[in-house]
Amino acid sequence: MYWGVLYGAAIVFAFICIALLLTLVLQSLPAWRHSGAGLFTGSTWDPTNKQYGALPLIAGTLETAAIALLFAVPIGIAVALCVVHLVPARLRVPFSSFVEMLAAVPSVVYGIVGVLFLAPWCQNVFYPWLNSVTHNFVLFSNVTSGDSTLLAGMVLFVMVLPTIMALSRDAIAAVPKDQIEAALSVGATKWQTLYRVVLPNARAGITGAVTLASARALGETIAVSMVIGGAFGISSSLLGQGNTIAATIASSWDDSTTLTKSELVALALVLVTMTAFVNFVGRRLVARSTQGATL
Repeated sequence: MYWGVLYGAAIVFAFICIALLLTLVLQSLPAWRHSGAGLFTGSTWDPTNKQYGALPLIAGTLETAAIALLFAVPIGIAVALCVVHLVPARLRVPFSSFVEMLAAVPSVVYGIVGVLFLAPWCQNVFYPWLNSVTHNFVLFSNVTSGDSTLLAGMVLFVMVLPTIMALSRDAIAAVPKDQIEAALSVGATKWQTLYRVVLPNARAGITGAVTLASARALGETIAVSMVIGGAFGISSSLLGQGNTIAATIASSWDDSTTLTKSELVALALVLVTMTAFVNFVGRRLVARSTQGATL
């Protein structure tokens, strides 16, 4: 009975995934006939003139996810190490609960905070300071407003941080204590033990955490659409406005024509493919890390 329920649930889940994929493929066929490879290589998104080039949207999606992970990965792993090995035992539960609570906050709340507080602060304080410190470097020039690709990445960083922290904490806590005690007994310092024993043994779990966080960063919609600016085009500056695939789908669906909706479905299929590729790479890295840990 138990195994029958499990097999039945697995079959239903597989059927749903296949049905979802087939729906995206079939509904996007008009878009592929109209745009073809131009959907990936074109840089103009103009439904009025039936020009659909998603290269700026793909670039914006990758840029915001990369910015988020650039900050979230080291900070999340460091926080996880602190919670398990450095923070006093009586403070571990409240500290972990506070960080995990960030994951329960609706994404629209992050968007509101970004629009009302972060965007004005960035435009008036942070962006001018960053521009002056980098001496008008191309990546940090062209300040037009508080909304920007960089701000979207910063908001995403806060949103994916709890995922990396929580899963990394569980992986780090699962490292056998005898290995830690053995390293300390031969004269290794606390930091050497964390770097040479704990992190290598927790590598598979940490890789899985980063993979899940990457998938969420790629697909986040509401918060990003509120703070990225909604501009169609590739900007050489991270302080310029941009757009992402998910944000474009959410903001353009209701007023779209039949052809444009097909193009948006094609974008959704591209996003699913990107996420699937990230998960595939993550699984390969986890498998390699697990094999390395058992050698």
